[in-house]
Amino acid sequence: MDGNRASHGLEQWHGTTIIGVKIGERTVIAGDGQVSMGNTVMKPNARKVRRLHDGSVIGGFAGATADAFTLFERLEKKLEAHRGQLMRAAVELAKDWRTDKYLRNLEALMIVADKDVLLILTGNGDVLEPEGGIAAIGSGGNYALSAARALVEYETDPEKLARRAMRVASEVCVFTNDRVTLEEIS
Repeated sequence: MDGNRASHGLEQWHGTTIIGVKIGERTVIAGDGQVSMGNTVMKPNARKVRRLHDGSVIGGFAGATADAFTLFERLEKKLEAHRGQLMRAAVELAKDWRTDKYLRNLEALMIVADKDVLLILTGNGDVLEPEGGIAAIGSGGNYALSAARALVEYETDPEKLARRAMRVASEVCVFTNDRVTLEEIS
């Protein structure tokens, strides 16, 4: 099966780059704005990074948009149930995501952060805290991650670091553009 086709034979929306950078007390999550279907740019200015739980949590998604919105809604409910404790809410969401028949079919990844922690959430039930405070997902994720790791010794501002890494990813990955949305928690 072609990697751009869903099991029903229709082309799937894909392509995104999301990066999270935590340096000291500041954490940023940045994402590009491109939504692609096959080789066509369908929307250049999508907002894939947003604030959750009264602004105390930030998150970015890669994958199917409707699936990501479903996961954001579920995470919001878990945050409410666990009084804003991101780690606990993330673990509970990951359990549901892995075991719930409906959620198991969702195709998305998330990077989420609060003032204390930066996490990657996957449909396999993973809640990962990245080494070195840098995480990236999506089609350009490896490019952004590599750029950020190379630059982290020279740049201590997480916003500047994330923007530079996103610029590198947009220059290399055809499914990533340079229209960056960025949210910060400090």
